[in-house]
Order: sequence, then C-alpha cells, then structure tokens
Amino acid sequence: MSDVKEYKPAEKTAKASLNKRALTSGFFFVLAQLMVRGLTFAVTPVYTRLLSQAQYGQIRVYESWLLIAYPTMSLCLWKSADVAKYDYKEKYNSYISSVHTLSYLAIGVIFGICMIFKEPVQRFCRMDDLMFYTCFLYVFTYTSMLYLQRRDKQMLRYKFSTMATLLTIVPGTILSIYLIYQGRIQGLYDQLVHRRIIGYYTPQIIGGAMIAILLWTQGRTFFNKGYWKYGLAYSLPLIPEALSIQIMNQSDKIMIQSMIGDAQTGIFALATTVSFIIWILEDSVWNAWIPWLYEKISRDETADIEKPWTAVMHAFGILSWLLVILAPEEIAILGSKEYRMAVYLIAPMVTGTLFRFYSYSYSAIQNYYKKTRYVAAGTIVTMFLNVILNYICILLFGYMAAAYTTAFSYLILLLVQGFLEYRITGKVIVPLHKTVIIALVYAVVNIATMGLFGLPWFVRYLVMLVVMAAALFILRPQLEMALKLIRKKKK
Repeated sequence: MSDVKEYKPAEKTAKASLNKRALTSGFFFVLAQLMVRGLTFAVTPVYTRLLSQAQYGQIRVYESWLLIAYPTMSLCLWKSADVAKYDYKEKYNSYISSVHTLSYLAIGVIFGICMIFKEPVQRFCRMDDLMFYTCFLYVFTYTSMLYLQRRDKQMLRYKFSTMATLLTIVPGTILSIYLIYQGRIQGLYDQLVHRRIIGYYTPQIIGGAMIAILLWTQGRTFFNKGYWKYGLAYSLPLIPEALSIQIMNQSDKIMIQSMIGDAQTGIFALATTVSFIIWILEDSVWNAWIPWLYEKISRDETADIEKPWTAVMHAFGILSWLLVILAPEEIAILGSKEYRMAVYLIAPMVTGTLFRFYSYSYSAIQNYYKKTRYVAAGTIVTMFLNVILNYICILLFGYMAAAYTTAFSYLILLLVQGFLEYRITGKVIVPLHKTVIIALVYAVVNIATMGLFGLPWFVRYLVMLVVMAAALFILRPQLEMALKLIRKKKK
C-alpha cells in the first residue's frame, strides 16, 4: 500500500492556490524586509563617518535597549496572531483589535512604573529625557506595526503592510542623516546623537500611531475577555523567551559599553551590522515560511517540509561563509580604518546567527502546539549561560570574546530546542543530528576562513569562486528539488 497521500481534484486546486498565495505574499514580505533593512545597511557608512566611534556606539546601545523593551512591555501579545487565525477565523480582526488594546494597557502600566523610578531607570540604561520618552513612544507605536505585519502575513496579504513599513523607515532614515549633517555644519557635535534619534524615530512614531487607529477601526473591539485570556495564555510564556533572545542579542554591546567603553562598542556594533545582513534574510525568509509551515502541519503534510528546509539551511550556510570571506571589503566600506578590527568579529557573529536560524524549525513546532512555556524555558537557560560567559570572557580576553560566547550560546539553544521538540510534541521535521552536523560544518569553515585575511585579495576571490562552483555541483540535486517545488506552486 502506498504511503503517498492522494488528493482529489478540488483538494489539489486548493493546495495549489494556498501555495501560490503563500509564495506571492512571502516574496513581497521578504522583499519589504530586505528593502527596509538593506537601506539601514546602506546608510551605515554614512553614520560611521558623520559620527564618532563613541557616538555610533551610543546609538547602537540605545537601539539595543529598544529591542529589549518592546517585546517585554507589549507582553508579546502580537505573537499570538500567528495561531489565532486558526481559532478565530471570521473574527480575526476583532481579535487583533482587542489584544492590541491589552498591549497598550500593559505598556502604559510599565511606563507609569518607570516614571516613578525615572532617575534610577535612566541611570541604569544611560538615557537622558529625550531618549527615555522617545523609547516609550516608539514601543507604543512599533507594537501596532507588529500587529499589522503579523495579521497581514497570516492572511497572506502584503501590499498595505509593505507600504506602511517603507513609508515609516525611509523618511526616518533620510531625516536623521539630514539632521546629523546640519548639526556638523553648525558645529553642534554634542547634539548628533539626539538628532539621529529625533530624525529616525519621529516618522516611525507618527506612522505607528496611524496604524493603531486603523487596527481599532477595522476590528472595533477594545475589550473581549475571551480574546485577552487566549492571548495571555499563548503569549505570557513567550515573554521570558523573547526577553532572553533579545538579551542574548544585545547584552554583549551593553556589557562592552559598561566594562570597556563606547569606542570598542562602536567597533563591535559595526561587525554586528554585517551579521545583521544574514540575520535579516533569515528572519524574513522564516516569517514568510511559517504560514506555509503551519498550514502543512495543520494538514498533516509534514513529510513535505524536511527536504526544502534542508536546502534552505545549506543556502544560508553558504551565504554566511560569503560574508566571512568578504569581511575585509565589508568593513572597509561600512567604516573607516578605525573599525578595521571588526573584521575578526564577523565569522563568529554570522555563525551564531546561523545557529539561531537553525533552531527555529524546532521551536516552531512547540509554538504551533501552544507549548510556549517549554520554548521559553530552553531560551532562558541559554540566556543566563550567555550573560555569564560574556562577563567572564570579556574580563579575561577582551571585548571580542563576546562574539564567540554568543555563538556558542546559540549552539546550545539549537541543541536544547531540538531535544525539546520531540520530547514535548512527538514531532520531528528535521532530525537534530542532521541539523547539528550541518551547523558545525559551516562553523568550522567560517572560523577557518579568517586565516585567508592575510593573503592578497585575489587569492581570497579565487578560493571563493572555486568553493561556490563546488557547492553548486554538490547541492545541485537539492536546488533542482527546490525549483520543482516552486514550479508546482505556480501551477
């Protein structure tokens, strides 16, 4: 008896329609993310040349605090939009509107508490009044943007959320550069950090406020006890996970600033910008992938997932290696000669993001089955390990050690989530030993590639061409399989 699942004509048509819509919306979601983040990457050379190393470091640490603040203060309720679509199909907009209100209430309460302890909070975070108030305005309005993006992604829509994203980020980037440039002309060097914050975040705050009004208008539900209970049950266990992930991502810069100085923080942050390329691509692809993944799980078609996901893992492994071998050119473009030591940080950083990306396939299954507390538990343990290792290794070996400790911590996270996936859900999409082997191979290759930095550029380029040709030859069967999958989606 064949194990292949047979589909009736109507089922085949529905499946093809789902794949086509998922492919279209996923493509535009990825495109929007690449355009937005690509712009951020493109203007980095401008920021590093208009600002001092210390000022650039201060801005990046401020961004780190924002990244820690928004998931915590909003209670991560926007993450529940991923699964609520399947439980509140016809009332999805009402659900989004209601839990959006709850997020705003939570942010407001936390803001009130921080106002009571304003001075110690500002001192701990190294924020003045402008930074402090901008932080909370941004958290309010960026939360609304997250709800919009999650909702439209799950509905396989892309046009409005794509335009909303672009129309807030692009004006903010242009305005911030203009204000910094004018500040330099006027000799207001001590105001450049403030000018960047005002210019960059004001358009996002205004745009996010408009999105908040839109969500409430479309959903017309400010309070629903059932929705709030559902959202809290799903999202509250994710707060420690989201906070732990952001602490792992951002604590290195914050600790380097506190333990070493702003200038070294600037060097470390510039290397983080390079690793941010693969990070953004990974998150964009994953966010486009997950609606299709969840549909496959809901239809009990998980056998369709392993092969394309393995191809994706190899694709990002090769991309991480390309970023490493081109590190000297990337740092030369992004920063001046003062940042040249950042070259030796890129290999461990992109390797860490690779480990993090690979762990997604395991935590996603737990999230789908609403086993979020287990995802959080594994992430929290890894976060504490990362912070402890950061502190010890920065003291013993200097600020560069933080890149290696974070990469190691993400490897532990991959192992923990892979172990928990089967123990908790009984499901396995990709065998853990297969993922670990792929991860370690690319880790060794990335670290070893730093030995080529002392050779002439044309030698590195020759090695890159040879390796790319060999990779295309070896991975050709998987690439052909991926192309067949795409062709099927277009039918």
